[in-house]
Amino acid sequence: MLVYFQFILRVFHSSTKTLLFICAEYQPSSILKEPIKKPENQGLHYPEDKDIEAQTDLQSKLQQFQFTIFKPVEEGIYHVLAHERLNIVDLSDKGRQPFALVEDPKIVFMQNGETYNYWDLIDQLKGKYRLQSHSDSEIAGVLYKEHGPHEFWKHMDGMGATVLYDGNTKRYYAGRDHIGIISMYYGLKNGTLFISSELKAIHDQVDTLAQFPPGHYITNEHEFIKWYNPQWHDIEHIPTGELDYAEIRQKFINVVRREIKGDAPFGLFISGGVDSSIVAGIVAKLIKNGEIDIQSRGMKKVHSFCIGLEGSPDLHYAKIVAEYLGFEHHSYTYTVEEGLDYIPEVIYHTETFNNTTIRASTPLYQMCRRIKAMGIKVCLTGEGSDEMFGGYLYFHKAPNPKELHQETVRKLQDLYKYDLLRACKSCLAFGIEVRPPFLNRDWIEYVQQIDPKYKMTNFFEKPIEKYILRKAFDTPEDPFVPSAILWRQKEQFSDGVGYNWKDGLIKKVNEEISDEQFEQAAVRFPVNPPRDKEQYWYRSLFESYFPSEQAVLTVPYARSIACSTEKALEWDEAFKKNVDESGRAVIAIHQVQVKEEFKLEQVEETLIEQTHFLL
Repeated sequence: MLVYFQFILRVFHSSTKTLLFICAEYQPSSILKEPIKKPENQGLHYPEDKDIEAQTDLQSKLQQFQFTIFKPVEEGIYHVLAHERLNIVDLSDKGRQPFALVEDPKIVFMQNGETYNYWDLIDQLKGKYRLQSHSDSEIAGVLYKEHGPHEFWKHMDGMGATVLYDGNTKRYYAGRDHIGIISMYYGLKNGTLFISSELKAIHDQVDTLAQFPPGHYITNEHEFIKWYNPQWHDIEHIPTGELDYAEIRQKFINVVRREIKGDAPFGLFISGGVDSSIVAGIVAKLIKNGEIDIQSRGMKKVHSFCIGLEGSPDLHYAKIVAEYLGFEHHSYTYTVEEGLDYIPEVIYHTETFNNTTIRASTPLYQMCRRIKAMGIKVCLTGEGSDEMFGGYLYFHKAPNPKELHQETVRKLQDLYKYDLLRACKSCLAFGIEVRPPFLNRDWIEYVQQIDPKYKMTNFFEKPIEKYILRKAFDTPEDPFVPSAILWRQKEQFSDGVGYNWKDGLIKKVNEEISDEQFEQAAVRFPVNPPRDKEQYWYRSLFESYFPSEQAVLTVPYARSIACSTEKALEWDEAFKKNVDESGRAVIAIHQVQVKEEFKLEQVEETLIEQTHFLL
């Protein structure tokens, strides 16, 4: 039992919000001593006092955490649930997890994430179930009781990693949200199942290890069952839905309205690109209309954030957006040297060595370190839009609507390995939860039923990616964002923070890794050997923290150009020869558009202060 408690302690030292579940088998022995006594007001749940045994010398250390230990009827079988809370909805101690269902205390559960339809569900179930808190996570147990183990996942609209143990049936269920917004890993060793929000909690305790598949749950038999199976998952199905700009606009406004709810202060990540700017514009209107009461959340102003090298594109355009909307904007800068110094930390927290993920995570990680001091725990972002609308620059080369649509499906299904991993882990390292409205389940299904011909960059007179999203929010009579921002071309985050960032990385790795070292890459790293010196450096750092082969296999290894999937390399012969994950790999597309559409003077002309946006 001792080793598993050490494990719980370690996981909580690694981030501010996480969960850990262990279904473990032990041989009865003298290491099991007296039952732990209940510490008062520690948020600990003990469904059956007589069944709880553990090392008493760990009691004082464990009191700072929330955990539950079960010993079912079978001799030597334990289930351990542990959770570290961020406090976003219901800030009182009543919201501490794991929860025991009030109506049936043998059902114990925990969740890392947010359930956005919590308020609707409370209205529907009012009077039928009692709740001990106002936490949105507590609704998971109620839904399990109402709909059963196989259906309750479908009734939670949000993001999350959820674990539930039913002491009545001696069965557990652990599952992940529809798209993988919240990170989740699982591992096995000698019949013991380990599940954690973080790789670092279990990587050296298991024989097999992998990322938990989104839209699935696992049972006692270690069987994965797919609970999320929408039509868009069928890659051969090509949708034929027609365009309705007003409907697109209203549906997305409704998504943001729902996902901004909560009790804690919130902020906005604004890169100056169209996606995050539209989210920010909607939030500004909701506040102006009185639909969001920021004062009740301890806020006087809405704070927005951006980071980049001095003079970077993102810093310039983000400031324009924030001033237009009347936000309290914070432009953070960093130097290439500072970014390089942070990379070991970034790799430890993001638990990856993928090139673009590390490039983009490093500035985000630095920004979140600064935001933490302001007490902001929730930030909205524009993640996911590029994947569903075909927003990356390489989509200009899509040969036809069918292949474009199939690429959006592949991108969405792989998102948890890349951008969602970056956003979740870089921010939660400092206790900041990122909410991406574009990845709302209903919204994805709506966008993915639109005929992909409308997503082709050459379908409309203006040849630009994400045309239909831009057009839906092009409302000159009551604008959401400045027109020049709305029609600004895509910049990958790792490029938008400043083009010198990538150049500085390449210079650093050429100094760190000799040609002779790189020639031996396949010898040193026989599993998925690095393809370039940058990845060699990241991989070296990664393996200093996570040395097992199983840990390496949790990181994606596919080739890419400008964030494409490997399949999209077939679209252009030049793609096959120039496999660069930076957006500059398709620089010709970028340069032409910038010259024609996005001159700095045009942007500055749009900066006319709108009094209806001053909050």
